[in-house]
Amino acid sequence: MKSYMLGVDIGTTSTKAVLFDLKGNAFQQSSVEYPLNVPEPGAAEQDPKEILEAVKESIRTVMKRSEIDKNALKFISFSAAMHSVIAVDKEGNPLTPSITWADQRSEPYAEKIKIQTGLELYKKTGTPIHPMSPLTNICWIREEKPDIFKQTAKFIGIKEYVFKAFFNEYVVDHSIASATGLLNIYTMDWDAEALEIAGIGPDQLSKLVPTTSQYKDIDPILADEMGISSEVTFIIGANDGCLANLGVDAVMPGEVAITIGTSGAIRTVTDKPVTDEKGRTFCYALTENHWVIGGPVNNGGMVLRWLRDEFCSEEVKIAKEQNQNPYDLITDRIDQVAAGSEGLLFHPYLSGERAPSWNANARGSFFGLAMHHKREHMMRAVLEGINMNIYMVLLALEELIGTPKEVRATGGFAHSAVWRQMVADIFGQEVHVPETVESACLGAAILGLYAMEEIDDLSEVKKMVKTRTINHPDKEKGLVYKELLPIFIRLSRLYEQEYEAIVDFQNQYTNRI
Repeated sequence: MKSYMLGVDIGTTSTKAVLFDLKGNAFQQSSVEYPLNVPEPGAAEQDPKEILEAVKESIRTVMKRSEIDKNALKFISFSAAMHSVIAVDKEGNPLTPSITWADQRSEPYAEKIKIQTGLELYKKTGTPIHPMSPLTNICWIREEKPDIFKQTAKFIGIKEYVFKAFFNEYVVDHSIASATGLLNIYTMDWDAEALEIAGIGPDQLSKLVPTTSQYKDIDPILADEMGISSEVTFIIGANDGCLANLGVDAVMPGEVAITIGTSGAIRTVTDKPVTDEKGRTFCYALTENHWVIGGPVNNGGMVLRWLRDEFCSEEVKIAKEQNQNPYDLITDRIDQVAAGSEGLLFHPYLSGERAPSWNANARGSFFGLAMHHKREHMMRAVLEGINMNIYMVLLALEELIGTPKEVRATGGFAHSAVWRQMVADIFGQEVHVPETVESACLGAAILGLYAMEEIDDLSEVKKMVKTRTINHPDKEKGLVYKELLPIFIRLSRLYEQEYEAIVDFQNQYTNRI
């Protein structure tokens, strides 16, 4: 009987499940979406029960569509978005929604921790101090929701919630844990200083386990619900960023992966923990011998969606009439404008920013706007701004690893030839696109093979990941961007002085309303 493996990625906007054979060929997939709720300014929450149901439904759908014998499924391995935190009571009932990385309400507590610890806590945990992290969100719950804090037995992430439902045990893999701001990446244990700042003990967090840990004997009722054998092996897996690198074959020195979906990130793999003296990059665990360093950005595809909704009603209307994807029409229009948007720059900080500035108060802006600029120039400037900001993260990463040898693309942007080409031109690098763009699911599956000792080393991924296309940099466009990038970078630093003032005004205006 032919064997299969299932990679499941619990993402911010959906859970995806992809069925592969043991050589990494995809056979079937499913995606189940869920909302990101904003009950108040700065909030970004989700219903953990809804996500659990999405996980079960995605697995059930893949198994049903594939029509494989359930005993042919060798294992299920998991990827999950980082930084979520859920407070649960003694019975395991959620006391809060799942607070996601996009939630900004803990910003004042992040600033206090920065002042208190400088870069020392970051250097121990590898997680920059920012409202995205469970550390700061636990502080927010403690101060703003004291009744909930007193009732909380555990603070967990969304993958922990799923595994508790499946196996009745609170476990967290080293990869997810290393992105909480609470794990010492050198001792691989909960950090005493971070726990003291959060006001919790280690017993209020899950048991730490390697990313290769295996679990069996799921409840037969749950197994039947998902169409799987109750004896199938579950691999706890890692976080989505680390697994995206693995899934695009960016695990060797000099290989860099760029992911742009709702948000974005640029990452590379090292054989030991590496932190940045300026605190600009993260350091997360993949395995004991593989560490992923890089920087995440808040403002990826969500900014393009804002552009679609606020600037591109014409393209949306035409796309609907012609049954086309509006983003295809938008990027086609963008491609008709010269590189550099005739001197118009856009800083894409519509939802604050993580790397490289780690400033939750950052706000977006157009610069250089003149009478000759049209809507199309603004459209192109928006896309260029997203990519220039990610290039700034690459500059920080290069100080740690040198100039990359190869850039690999993953995430929704990898579907767009125009977007990929712009990245190649701005970065001055070839951009390689693998056949499977659901890289976190493939990465989870490959890590599962490693856990099951089906492969000896993660470098085996090179046999499984095939390049679909390569975008080569355009030298003339590259020269334009070389002129504009220093201006873009200088402006981003100058604006830092005014972000807090404009955010104060925005908050006052909102309160007046």
